[in-house]
Amino acid sequence: MNITVIGRGRVGGGLARLWEKAGHQVRTLGRDGGDASDTDVVVVAVPGDTIAEALRRVTGLDGQVTIDATNLYTERDSAFPSLAHQVKSVIGGPTAKSFSTVFAAAYDQITAQRVTPSNLYAAEPAAKDVTDRLIRDAGFDPVYVGDLDPGARLLEDSSGLTRALAGQIGPFFYRYAAPGEL
Repeated sequence: MNITVIGRGRVGGGLARLWEKAGHQVRTLGRDGGDASDTDVVVVAVPGDTIAEALRRVTGLDGQVTIDATNLYTERDSAFPSLAHQVKSVIGGPTAKSFSTVFAAAYDQITAQRVTPSNLYAAEPAAKDVTDRLIRDAGFDPVYVGDLDPGARLLEDSSGLTRALAGQIGPFFYRYAAPGEL
């Protein structure tokens, strides 16, 4: 798969490395922007308050499947129900929200875990299969929480809990499973 990751920080750069190891062709774009016209999937991994600025610098965004991996640390743009909806308003393709509830600081420890860590995600139907595959290829077990609406907002609103837990135990993995599956 050809993947363009917008954002070269811990999340974007870390995901790019994981997907390259899984055999995908990955291009990362930083603050200077670039072209995403010949890509299958666009991953947006920038701070939530910089979405508009970051996407404005990227050409060739035209309906690709998109995974929003942004996090909210300031006020949300009230014109959109979620950051994922804001991303979708620019790119226009089937959109998912993923990788916002896992810690990039622990990416290099995924394979050392006794059980595969979970990664929660929300997705529109046309983005679900691609997102599921890329979650698996990054080393996580995907846990679908539902469609983008209301799933993306639910995931974004859980970031306070995630940060509170991390304040107590540091970066962590989590696992969701039905009884008897652990």
